[in-house]
Amino acid sequence: MNLFLAQSVMPDVSWTLIGPELIVCAAAVIVMLVDAFAKRGQRWITGGISLAGVVGAAAYAIWLWTSWRGPLTAFRRMIVLDELRLGFTLVFLLVTFLTLLLSTVWAETERLPAGEFHSLLLFATVGMMLMASGADLVIIFLGLEILSIATYVLAGFRRTDVRSNESSLKYFILGSFSSAFLLYGIALTYGATAIPGAPGTTNIADIASRLGQARYPGLLLAGAAMMLVGFGFKIATAPFHVWTPDVYEGAPTPVTAFMAAGPKAAGFASFLRVFVFGFPFVVATAGAANVHNVWVSSLAVLAVLTMTLGNVVAIVQNNVKRLLAYSSIAHAGYALVGFVAAGAASDPSQRNDAITAVMFYLLTYAVMNIGAFAVVQLIARSGDRRTSVEDYNGIGFESPVLAFSLTLFLLSLLGMPLTAGFMGKIMVFGAGVNQKLYLLVVIGVLNTAVSAYYYLRLVIVMFFRERTTSWVAPPVPASITVALIISIIGVLYLGIFPGRIINALQTRIESQLYTTLR
Repeated sequence: MNLFLAQSVMPDVSWTLIGPELIVCAAAVIVMLVDAFAKRGQRWITGGISLAGVVGAAAYAIWLWTSWRGPLTAFRRMIVLDELRLGFTLVFLLVTFLTLLLSTVWAETERLPAGEFHSLLLFATVGMMLMASGADLVIIFLGLEILSIATYVLAGFRRTDVRSNESSLKYFILGSFSSAFLLYGIALTYGATAIPGAPGTTNIADIASRLGQARYPGLLLAGAAMMLVGFGFKIATAPFHVWTPDVYEGAPTPVTAFMAAGPKAAGFASFLRVFVFGFPFVVATAGAANVHNVWVSSLAVLAVLTMTLGNVVAIVQNNVKRLLAYSSIAHAGYALVGFVAAGAASDPSQRNDAITAVMFYLLTYAVMNIGAFAVVQLIARSGDRRTSVEDYNGIGFESPVLAFSLTLFLLSLLGMPLTAGFMGKIMVFGAGVNQKLYLLVVIGVLNTAVSAYYYLRLVIVMFFRERTTSWVAPPVPASITVALIISIIGVLYLGIFPGRIINALQTRIESQLYTTLR
């Protein structure tokens, strides 16, 4: 069955296909109303409503996955239902669920409006879900802007903190700049795909079908390049990463945890769909065929640059949030290995396996990253006062639960066996090996070895350094305890028994638009 040219569905069924997005959006609106009319002492209920909305959306997405035999398209082929969308949707909802658990007590402690925070977080989730479900560049851009506007505000949510304000302003300025690149790339692609008797198109399937007839291959190449810059900013690839360390450091820790996992996965979801399915290899004019070859080669270079820069610069960081920010950049490079493998695959089954590997990697990264930030949030205390590496001196035996939890998450980020991070790297590096991208995989492995320095450095500081200041173990609220338990179980389960999850995420997209004529 064709991915995007699937039979259109009736209008009422079309609304059914966007059920998860509607549930989360409705929950966000209800949270806003409750926050506006409830008494101050009753506003805690917004967290419960938000959690219920996320769980309801996840249940609906699972029902769609088990009930519908797709792929299906809706709303004039602008929305698609397939494994790529549903898999990423569940990743987004998991990230939001864990972030809500982290933020419930945090908002109360910081004396911040919890209802506003929860509604913004839910609207950001809707944006991520639209990015994954869009079969048209317009829908993807709409989702990106919904996500971006909400995260700009979230980054500066601690209004009285200069660092948070600076973080939000930098993110807004650079984010707007990258959105302009993406939108201009969409416009150029629209113009380049015009054919005799038909105007240009923003539908991903139609773009792929018209590559062989492109009258302006140079324009098409420019459009793809600009979209690559726009998506590169969202997933924090070098050299488009410059915003990441400052924004992650200045934003409140729960927001940083969310930004490092959710928007990054959303960027990869739409990036994969647009480039793997919108710019496949075709037998056509030299210029059109080169679009595919150029973006695959460009992403391979960006993967090397991103992995190397992220790991090398992380070594010299003395702030834990900046350290994890550069770690996030490096992990984007690892995921790009699977992305490049998906683009290089000439066999649809190998392409689908590579897409599954990227999806699984981002799931594992979300679990271990949010778990690590949960511990960082507890140690940092109110206002993120204690985020220096020195603040972790000797806490290993003072707060053993937090120290051992953070150690597990750091080892998983490193890629130690029996952890989720190890299996994630096995998946993306294995996809690279299948496509004979040996040099790229070797560089990835070497970068993993480099990352051992700064991950293990934090472990050594916690267990083998003496404290020079007094230490009082922070209380662990029940909601954060639940988030930590879920993260720990996820890290161990995905590392030891990954088969069931991998099979569930397995992408089985059959697209006649992806030609294998080489």
